[in-house]
Formats: sequence, C-alpha cells, structure tokens
Amino acid sequence: SYISLTEALIHAGVRTRTRVKIQFVEATDVEKHGTSLLDGVDAILVPGGFGERGIEGKIQAIQYARENRIPYLGICLGMQLAIIEYAPDVANLHGAHSTEFNRAAPHPVIALISEWQDEKGTTEQRTEKSEMGGTMRLGAQEVRLSHGSRSHQIYGPDVIQERHRHRYEFNNRYLQKMMNAGLRFSGFSRDGLVEMIELPTHPFFVASQFHPEFRSPPRDGHPLSTGLVRAARDYHASHLPAAPSA
Repeated sequence: SYISLTEALIHAGVRTRTRVKIQFVEATDVEKHGTSLLDGVDAILVPGGFGERGIEGKIQAIQYARENRIPYLGICLGMQLAIIEYAPDVANLHGAHSTEFNRAAPHPVIALISEWQDEKGTTEQRTEKSEMGGTMRLGAQEVRLSHGSRSHQIYGPDVIQERHRHRYEFNNRYLQKMMNAGLRFSGFSRDGLVEMIELPTHPFFVASQFHPEFRSPPRDGHPLSTGLVRAARDYHASHLPAAPSA
C-alpha cells in the first residue's frame, strides 16, 4: 500500500545518485520492543494512514528522530503525530491528541475542521456525521510557503501545488503556543490551514499535511523526498568511524 512512497524514495535516490535502502518497521513492533528497532537508521519517515493501530509506536519513532537528530519526514498523519508528540513534551500541552483517536483530549491539537476552501476558492463543509469520502480534503491545492523556512529552501517557489487526502487538520487555536515552543509552521493553505511544519534547530525535521509522493517524477524526484535522502546521506557520513591516523 506504500508503493508510491517507495517509488518516491527511489526517484530521490536517482536524483541524488544515492543507493536508498528502505527498511520497513511495523509501528506495533516499536510499541512492543521499543525504539531499539530503529538503531542504525539514517532517516525516519512516518507516512499517512487511518485508524488507531500503531499510533503510539509512530509517536515513539518521531520522538526518537527528534531527540537523536535523525532526519525525519512526516507525511499527512506523520505530520499530525509529529505535532502530537511535540505538544506535551515540549509545549507543555499535556494530554494533547487528535480527536480522531481521543474525543475527550484536553488539548485537541488535531481536529476535524468543518470548513475549508478548495483550489477554486469554493467553500467545502463537513461534519463528523458526513461520509468519510465526502469529508476529505482531496486533490491538488495551493500551498503558500514561508520565506526563510527550510521548506521554502527545499522547494524554491513561494507557492506550490500538492495533492491532499485527509480529514483532520491542525487546530489553529494552538498555533501561537506551538510557535512559542519552537515549532515552525512553514506552509499554509490559501485559507490558513497548516500545510507544513519544521524544527529550525534540527538538521532535517520536516512534515507535510499533503502527500508529496503523489507528485514524484522518476528522473528528478520530489523536493521533499530528495531533501530527506540528502539529509540521510549527510547523517550517515557524519556517523562513519574516523579513519585511522597515518
């Protein structure tokens, strides 16, 4: 089910002339056996998904990447869980979670947004009683990047188009608190929904609400997956054993 992600990483390897070795790790195994399963990796990617299975394992993997300064790319749910991991541990929002998984969360940093604009500027609406397919933010939509951010540096243009497939969004009520705690919000939709986050103090910690793998050209790779592979290569090189002195 993650073939598009696998292909996007291979495309990034072609672009950067890097042999990409992909290791699939079950999030439920991380829950059972801990983050030692991730020892030796040069980057971590948490993809999109639905349902509660493996959520805590994914959060543990994100924390492992953040605290050990391992390159991290979060996609869709991977962005939401990065926020959920950061909120209690750094922003002191204890009990922060998504209403998708915990309706009674004291700090619903991820929630079902009832209204947004599509790429044509038409207002779309949804409720918890709406059918899932009818409540998704779908298709290519405009993303506006913040000047000076890593995301802007990775892409280049001020405005990009990326494809979406999700229901839940970051709750902008917590925007200032999370910013005060050091999280940077580097991309927004035309109506102010969060599209990208990053950690300025981390070598490469970037996450998107959209799905970059859906727009990955085979020869050039997508900017985000290419950025991750470059960061992984740098991380790997920095952890090689020192050459013996002559």
